[in-house]
Amino acid sequence: MDAARVRGRQDSRGAARLSESAFRTLLSVGGIAVSVLLIAIFFSLFLAARPALLANGVRFLTGTDWDPVTEKFHALPFVFGTLLTSLIAMIIATVLSLALAILMGEYVRSGPFSRIVRTAVELLAGIPSVVYGFVGLAFLVPVMRAVQLAVGVPPYGVGILTASILLAFMVLPYAASIGREMISLVPVDLKEAALSLGATGSETTWKVTLPHARSGIMGGVLLSLGRALGETMAVTMLIGNANILSPNILGPGSTMASVIANEFSEATGELYLASLIEIALLLFAISALINVFGKLVVKRLAGGL
Repeated sequence: MDAARVRGRQDSRGAARLSESAFRTLLSVGGIAVSVLLIAIFFSLFLAARPALLANGVRFLTGTDWDPVTEKFHALPFVFGTLLTSLIAMIIATVLSLALAILMGEYVRSGPFSRIVRTAVELLAGIPSVVYGFVGLAFLVPVMRAVQLAVGVPPYGVGILTASILLAFMVLPYAASIGREMISLVPVDLKEAALSLGATGSETTWKVTLPHARSGIMGGVLLSLGRALGETMAVTMLIGNANILSPNILGPGSTMASVIANEFSEATGELYLASLIEIALLLFAISALINVFGKLVVKRLAGGL
């Protein structure tokens, strides 16, 4: 009887070890597959863009001309437009998402109003970008045109600032949701200790809750930045698609994603097509660098707690 029990326990332990080994193998295969896919994307873009890399050289990053007729392809206006729209959008989105995260994580953590706000944020994240673009054309462009008339500039309506404002609301749900989760994970003991020492609710939020959750909040902001860098459809509809280098945020511009979306189907020459793919490769590299930099920033903030 005892031998049968021992044998049964050994069998169950063996099955558990086998199941654990299979689970670890599955996870390893998934991680390797993601790494291989990332490398494959890079090399496919690199090989397709090779003619443009050889023809354009370093001038591709420093020149301002984009003329398919004379085959002059330089990406500086698109890099500048991408970084500028993303920067403006993230400044707006960070302020709004932080306020929304504090509201959902600290003041309305439960109840009907909390459910309404959380549902609204989730719905904002699920709306297709083309719908955002149509909403921007119908409501935001007339407002921006009125503002431009008021300040005495050409009333394009569309432009860098218009696209940035819409882009801020598109990436807002990601940063707000992650920020809310991080704020809700702050230990209650820390906040109660601050309150017991005489701190007000707002002081506890700014001096205890936010410093403790800052690494997670920054991670959410960087995730939103990744979405902002690669957004295509809505930005294409609202930015004006002018292939020029201009610091005027009220005027039209272009981004790397928008120029690819606009011109890829029209690219007939080999160098023209390869130059567009080189822009895609450049966007891939910029996104990768920002992600690496973001991880370093988050790690430093987490280590400074």
